[in-house]
Amino acid sequence: MQTGPSKRMGKRAVTVLCFIAAAFLVCVGSLAYISLIHGNEYKLKAEQNQLSDTTVSAQRGTIYDSNMKALAKSASAWLVYINPSKITSDEQRDLVVTNLSTMLGVDEETVRKKAERTSSGYEKIAGEVETDVKDRLKTFISENKLSSIIGVDPDTKRYYPYSSFASTIIGFTDSDDSGRLGLELKYNDELTGTAGRIITAKNARQGSMSTDYQTTYDAKAGYSLVLTIDEVIQYYLEQSLDQALTDTGAKYAYGIIMDVKTGAILGMTSKPDFDLNSPNKISNKVLAESISAISSPDEQKKATTDALYAQWRNRDISDTYEPGSVFKTIVVSAALEEGVVDLNTTYTCTGGIQVANNYQKCWKPGGHGTENLTQGLMNSCNPFFVTIGQKLGKDTFYKYFEAFGFTEKTGIDLPAEATPVADVTYHSLNKMGISELSSSSFGQTFQVTPIQIITAVSAIANGGKLMQPYVVSSMLDGDGNVMKKTEPIVKRQVISERTASIVSNMMEQVVSVGTGKNAYVAGYHVAGKTGTSEKIGHEGAYIASFAGFAPADDPQIAILVAIDEPTGAHGGGAVVAP
Repeated sequence: MQTGPSKRMGKRAVTVLCFIAAAFLVCVGSLAYISLIHGNEYKLKAEQNQLSDTTVSAQRGTIYDSNMKALAKSASAWLVYINPSKITSDEQRDLVVTNLSTMLGVDEETVRKKAERTSSGYEKIAGEVETDVKDRLKTFISENKLSSIIGVDPDTKRYYPYSSFASTIIGFTDSDDSGRLGLELKYNDELTGTAGRIITAKNARQGSMSTDYQTTYDAKAGYSLVLTIDEVIQYYLEQSLDQALTDTGAKYAYGIIMDVKTGAILGMTSKPDFDLNSPNKISNKVLAESISAISSPDEQKKATTDALYAQWRNRDISDTYEPGSVFKTIVVSAALEEGVVDLNTTYTCTGGIQVANNYQKCWKPGGHGTENLTQGLMNSCNPFFVTIGQKLGKDTFYKYFEAFGFTEKTGIDLPAEATPVADVTYHSLNKMGISELSSSSFGQTFQVTPIQIITAVSAIANGGKLMQPYVVSSMLDGDGNVMKKTEPIVKRQVISERTASIVSNMMEQVVSVGTGKNAYVAGYHVAGKTGTSEKIGHEGAYIASFAGFAPADDPQIAILVAIDEPTGAHGGGAVVAP
């Protein structure tokens, strides 16, 4: 019997079976590992190879003025993309790159980099493409049989019917339809809406199959905004400040108009401004020409960037300045409320007053002589207000400085509101000595924003209530239903109605016969106060301003206008009040 070989064969068979079993277990284990651990990952890759998923942009919400006139809206446009994996030769790639760059105005190097990503099935080249450009592109695609490489999808384009109108309030969007500035940025999520999707099955050659294999999820339009801005009021504010820039040769001019009873902003502008449809173009032609003459590319780029940010800046909320004598309305309100002065209080101005080691001059050489409280405000007498500030004392002065909102943001619903910083923009209580208190009492050595000043002045006009300013009145859905409405917010009562009424009457006298008489309007009761301040660190450069409200006997609207660095005359009464 030949038992030896049979035993050896049996052992070999067992060994082979063990190897097979081990290999089987390895395969099963690998399959289990792939299925359980990486199943979703591979499933996603398979779906990506089998499906084409295209995003459909949602219609961005419209921005209306208070009378439902559209200030910003979206229109149908087109998005152009390429499928680099379908490019078969260098010649074909060059053809695609050169023509897309020319037709769409996109940098050729940018297009080429995307066209060289051969593992990619989708690369966006440009959005917001106009219909006439799309039609020329379609002809090019058809003539060169490039339909598998170049695709065109529906898109939307943001445009602004009135160009530069209310530009620093509205803001603008970038090429991806995302807000970059102003309300477009602040309310970007609400305006954007929800994008739709088109999911299409692809065949083995990665081509699209019939619409029987297509699923569409409709885009949902964004909410629309209805502003408190009144187009007519805004128009006259802008026209006036454009004229002021021309007449005074000033660097900047800015202004705000507010409903004193609600805090609603009826008009706001910062000049010079820019065209919302071409935000990356420098609006100041003289400046643009000087920048183009710069020989160094790096310096030219920096100068361009600086110029663009300067023209986009909303100085009404982002810039701070010394308010000058406009602030005297706040000081006299505090003093009357605390009872440290009354209408019979008098002061004899001799042309200046000694404060510690400094002699504070009055703007009028020789002084104003003896004057009562109303005359002191009418004459804008600095020494008189130094004495009022000292009567208040630093603790009480600071209490009202804080109460009128100068140590905090106003909370207006616009981005980039300047943040007040103690000992940077204003004197903190523990750092306020006799000199700081005295100079602050006539509006110098501290800085505030225009929006803070008009909010404080409106509190005097409305009976002592500090309101939170706002520019969005309501939010609408696609069917015009009101989804959210802004209700006026009273932050606090800062002075009594009686004090507010007294100060209002004093401010009317300022306009009738005082420094603000150039703001007098026949047939109307106008209250106001002028201001002139020298800019910190800029000797000989001034900001002239005027803040007021009307009708003085039943205030409805407050106005603040500031002219930054006027040439020649620089007093608030002469430059701004008219």
